[in-house]
Amino acid sequence: MNIVVLCGGLSMERNVSVTGGTLICRALRELGHRAVLVDMFYGLEDCDEAPERLFENLPELVQTRVSEEVPDLDAVRASRKWKSPSLVGKGVFELCGLADVVFLALHGACGEDGRIQAALELMGIPYTGSGYLGSAIAMDKDLTKLLVRAAGVRTPQWRVAVYGDQSLEEMADSVQLPCVVKPVDGGSSIGVAIAHTREELIDALAQNRPRGRVILEQYIKGREIQVGVLNGKSLPSIEIIPKQGFYDYKNKYQAGAAVEICPAPVPAEVEKRLGEVTLKVHNLLGLKTYSRTDLILDGEGKLYFLEINTLPGMTPTSLVPQETAAVGIDFKTLCQLIVDDAVGGVQAR
Repeated sequence: MNIVVLCGGLSMERNVSVTGGTLICRALRELGHRAVLVDMFYGLEDCDEAPERLFENLPELVQTRVSEEVPDLDAVRASRKWKSPSLVGKGVFELCGLADVVFLALHGACGEDGRIQAALELMGIPYTGSGYLGSAIAMDKDLTKLLVRAAGVRTPQWRVAVYGDQSLEEMADSVQLPCVVKPVDGGSSIGVAIAHTREELIDALAQNRPRGRVILEQYIKGREIQVGVLNGKSLPSIEIIPKQGFYDYKNKYQAGAAVEICPAPVPAEVEKRLGEVTLKVHNLLGLKTYSRTDLILDGEGKLYFLEINTLPGMTPTSLVPQETAAVGIDFKTLCQLIVDDAVGGVQAR
């Protein structure tokens, strides 16, 4: 098949996306597909040939690694040659229209929030992963938590703080510590902080001010466990034990920064509950093909839902590929299964 792997974009998670997209594209080529990797923001601005020729003369893949630092999006925006307000680069939709399917290796804004999914759907272009509505809901942590709580799923108490006329000190005075500060619509733990003191809380609020609003969530001390879903079934759980701090951006993507145990060393009854909660949330939001849910297991055995990811990472240290490997599904097979479900779903409509 002719496949476009969309990565990058103008998101704080673009570096993670480019690394994962490169691995996905290489795997698809090894499976015999004519796969082309495209940065959604830059598009084909450096391509001198007709888009359809890219499937015949596959561009070379250059492997990257995820930097410890988040990208400078102002620098990314300034470096694009095509000076357009569009978040989608030159020729991207034209190339996608020539593909049999688009593999979405995007993360964060305009990747996981349903906008690119809606655009592709309006154009009749098959794409991988969940649809536009489920993606949009899952990207909004406040809306997701409202829905899962109403469905009887335990989640830490929270409130949304909107930056306005009040000072950071006034915002901090109304919060019970410790708490977790996180962007309402972010991913990869960018902007997330655990505040144990008023000073740490004010600093975390200051760091997130440009986002406009954040979630202030009850801190639950416990084990960090994540569970994936693939084609309607929960995968083995995986426990995350950071060597320092919590599971932040650095600990997620730097090899050796965290111990990851799959399956998680939990009793069978707990493993069963982990899978049930994960599937319940996945289905509640109307998600498709695959997802990954983040949970906390506290010292009393209570499970707390934190958030769900509709386009889980596909980097060397990512969790869903580790979980599928635990049930005998290697990385290339995982990529093929995701493609098959996308194409099959379109044929079934």
